Amino acid sequence: MYDEREDEFNEETILEETEEFTDSEESIESDETNEETLENEEDGEELPFAKAEVVRLMKQNLDKDKMIRERVKVEMNKFLGEILVKVCEQLNEYPYTTIEYEMLKESIYPYQNIERINEEKRRILMHMDAIKADCDALSMDVKRTLKLKDVYEEEEDPAFID
Repeated sequence: MYDEREDEFNEETILEETEEFTDSEESIESDETNEETLENEEDGEELPFAKAEVVRLMKQNLDKDKMIRERVKVEMNKFLGEILVKVCEQLNEYPYTTIEYEMLKESIYPYQNIERINEEKRRILMHMDAIKADCDALSMDVKRTLKLKDVYEEEEDPAFID
């Protein structure tokens, strides 16, 4: 009943499986090391936030069919770090040792209300254009209705020169 050939076959199979498992472990480890060195070489510097967290947040807010290139992931991470630095610089301007929530709200206001700020900018620019048009109209009126007798003085006066 006992077959020696069957034992040899089982031993060979176990040995092959063990070798395959060891090879796959080594390849996984080498893949991980290669990925780490590639990331370090690409970045060239430390990123301010964990890349996976930034990518997760980006994917959460992008359409499902969008793919994000590596450079975009890195640059978004750097951008968020720069914003954090700017907010902290503004917080450092306060003379207090403890940073309160109101201070933070004031420091991040420009970043959270960018649309409202841009609308206000457009409104102010339109108002300035209207004022400029009024000034031009008044200047034309002055030139037309209040002509001086001496035409040479008017031409030499820099206030009336366009």
